[in-house]
Amino acid sequence: MTNRGQIMKKWKRTLVWVGAVLAVLFFVPFLIPMNAYIKQAEELASAKLGVPVSIDSLRIALLPSPRINVGKIMVGKNNELSVERVSVVPALTSLFSDTKVISSVKIKKPIIKKAALDILANLSKQPKDTSSTTTVTIRRINVEDAKLEWPGMNLPEINADIALTAANKPESAEIESVDGKLKLDLIPEDGRQLITLVAKKWTLPAGPPLLIDQLQMDMVLTDSKLDIPKIDAALYGGKLSGDANLTWGKAFKLTGKTKLDNLAVREPARLMSKSTRVSGQLFSNGSYIATAKEAGQLADNLHADIKFNVKDGVLYGFDLAKAPMMLLGQGQGGETKFDELSGLLNISGKTYRLGNLNVKSGRMLATGAVKISPNKTLDGEVDVEVKNSLNIASIPLQVSGTLDSPMVLPTKAALAGALAGTAVLGPAGAGIGLGVADKIKGLFGSDKGKKNK
Repeated sequence: MTNRGQIMKKWKRTLVWVGAVLAVLFFVPFLIPMNAYIKQAEELASAKLGVPVSIDSLRIALLPSPRINVGKIMVGKNNELSVERVSVVPALTSLFSDTKVISSVKIKKPIIKKAALDILANLSKQPKDTSSTTTVTIRRINVEDAKLEWPGMNLPEINADIALTAANKPESAEIESVDGKLKLDLIPEDGRQLITLVAKKWTLPAGPPLLIDQLQMDMVLTDSKLDIPKIDAALYGGKLSGDANLTWGKAFKLTGKTKLDNLAVREPARLMSKSTRVSGQLFSNGSYIATAKEAGQLADNLHADIKFNVKDGVLYGFDLAKAPMMLLGQGQGGETKFDELSGLLNISGKTYRLGNLNVKSGRMLATGAVKISPNKTLDGEVDVEVKNSLNIASIPLQVSGTLDSPMVLPTKAALAGALAGTAVLGPAGAGIGLGVADKIKGLFGSDKGKKNK
């Protein structure tokens, strides 16, 4: 036999042995009975969490590295937390020491409901077991396709890679949505966590589904405080900037300032109402505050005062310049093109008040206030002055209906004044009769008194 033949024979023999070893490493874990330990693991986990825990499978794998695979974990009476698979990879060098080191924990497709937070909170309140000298340190946690199920929120699935300290506290973290639209980086510094949030083509998960073209938020997290000194966003052709501060303990408190420049208001307005009622370029600035027992209740307890100015826009559904014609049963419908619409927006929970309204358009000037109730009904009054070459017609209009179907009609006082003028001088006297409208307004009650309630 030639040397070449002997070498080939040795290689074949080596490959056979390697194949045999790999086969043993692959099949042996399936021969180890682990089902007996599932019941014990379920009981230990249930006692620790205080809720039922079920485990579908428990296996040891030797390839590609030694690990324990746990399949289909369900936690809670109503499956508040579920995980498709967990893989625990131990550091073999620590198996015979008091400090056990887990190289990595890989969690596949966890589904976390809001109620799961109570389970985790109860776990953190339990006293530490000091009777055992054995400690466990986890170096890294990797999460794939995690889904958070929150009422009223549409949150994306996320992936996370978290490095931990020897005390099992986050050292650094990279969190990214599966669709790649949202990314969060966390880096520790001097006892605090520096967080950077970046988003592209991302839709807000709560409230109106606003589309954010670009967003960057720089944050600083301490024990019970989150500072956001910088918020920069681009949306609907405009720029949003501001800051925020969130604290928690006995209650959550959110404060901050916000500023908008040159935002095309028509698209966001469509998200508030099925039928668009306004267009133009929006400029605004103001401050806000919210307090609540739970973070999810902050939006319902929001209070804000925001000055706004809309330029070169259109109010759809009615033509304020034709207000005098409404006295004769005409002038409904149409649109109001304006040079400027300004005012003060006051937000109190789900109630919105538009005060100090001023609408300027050529020879037309409208002032007033409107209240938008939580059920989207409208209540307010707008005074319209229309100038022509001879005189000025001033018409008080009542605003009612809903955001989807607003109604703008002359007030009772305006109709009474017009009726008196018409009775004396005919149709031409309608405008003259408006001059006495303010004097007889008290007979019908003041609509302006209602709008600020």
